[in-house]
This record gives sequence, structure tokens and C-alpha cells, in this order.
Amino acid sequence: MEKTSEKNTASFTHLSTLSQYIIPFGNYIFPLIIWTNYKDKSEFADHHGKQALNFQLSILLYSLILALIAIPIFVTVFLQNLPLEAVFNDDDFVIRNFNFQANIGLLSVGITAVVSFWSFKIR
Repeated sequence: MEKTSEKNTASFTHLSTLSQYIIPFGNYIFPLIIWTNYKDKSEFADHHGKQALNFQLSILLYSLILALIAIPIFVTVFLQNLPLEAVFNDDDFVIRNFNFQANIGLLSVGITAVVSFWSFKIR
């Protein structure tokens, strides 16, 4: 049976991932600190520390994969519709005659990736 202090440590390990909204990379740093301090003292805290870090690393991996999908799609769609005379003649960038039907597949995949990315970040 787990003691109350072990349960509190496990809870603080999971709650420390919310520090990402205050401190950059706090969702990795603080659970790692708590886990390394208590992994030898309690099997329960060790298990939950691993779980918290595994979840945060999984979210990072999923976010990177979604960014690798979305960014090239939006860059490709933008560059396909960018008038080259505006680039070479230093004119205003005005995208004319944007064809949604030709780009709807790429745009829907890109938008889905962006929405999924932000849902991971908000969770």
C-alpha cells in the first residue's frame, strides 16, 4: 500500500508538467527533478515519474511530426501562388486567383495538422 507522501509526490510530478505555461521546458525539467530525487525511495513515485516524462516526450514527438507535415504544406501552397514578378521586381506581394480546388487536399491536411498540434498544446 502506498503512503500518502508517495501519492503526493506522484501527484506533484504530474502537476509539475503544467509549469510549461510559466517556464519554458518546465514540463520536462521539473518532473525530471522530482523523479530523479524520489525514484530510489519509492517504486510508486518512480512509476509515475516515468509516466509523466513519457507522456511529455510523446507529446513533443507528436508535435514535431505534425510540424514537419504542416510547415512544408503551407510553404508549398504559398510559393505556388506567389507571383514571381513581385519577387524579382520588388513589387507588392498580392496573391491573385488563388485556386482552392487545386490546393484543397494539401490545405486540409495542413489545417488538420495545425489543429491537432494546438490541441496537443492546449490539452
